[in-house]
Amino acid sequence: MDYKHMRNELMAQKLIKNFERRNMEAYYCPTKEEVLAKAKELVPEGSSITWGGSVTIRDIGLTKMFDDGNYKALDRDKVKNPEEYQSILRKAFELDWYLTSANAITEDGLIVNIDGLGNRVAAITFGPKNVLFVVSLDKLAKDAESAVKRVRSIAAPINAARFDNIKTPCKVDGLCHNCNAPGCICNFVHIVRNSGIKNRIKIILMDDNYGF
Repeated sequence: MDYKHMRNELMAQKLIKNFERRNMEAYYCPTKEEVLAKAKELVPEGSSITWGGSVTIRDIGLTKMFDDGNYKALDRDKVKNPEEYQSILRKAFELDWYLTSANAITEDGLIVNIDGLGNRVAAITFGPKNVLFVVSLDKLAKDAESAVKRVRSIAAPINAARFDNIKTPCKVDGLCHNCNAPGCICNFVHIVRNSGIKNRIKIILMDDNYGF
């Protein structure tokens, strides 16, 4: 018997209720295959869509599904120059859907992210008609303080390691130094308490561990 799955299912149902209490729509899809099916169900064909830099949504094949399907996808990963990249970041505010993950979620239904440039947290806050989060349950923290600590000590150093063009202290030794170094990817701390527009924010919780 998979006791971890049993526990996660119980936990997910509690989280779904807490998200709904905050005007957000939430689902539990244990596997990546179920996540993709639910996302396809939620996003109508023909929708305009783009995404942030999330590793999770790329690793499960979500961005490829929308890129290859009958959607108006703006894929920032295929740009030819910095100008085109910046254009897609700004166009995100006018689209039907924005895809992302979260750096952490809390037991009472907060969504916590830390950004370097701020384009992701800006789009989460305002602009796109719908925001779809895909979040592994291993990103769950007790409360907002614990969530921020998780992001600073785990997610941010791993994220920093992905980029060749930054030289932050956490990239050197894997530890957060609360720095103001050039290239810092922790410039904006963002907490979603509620969705100002009911169900604009949607969350798919998954058992499979993706992202960091």
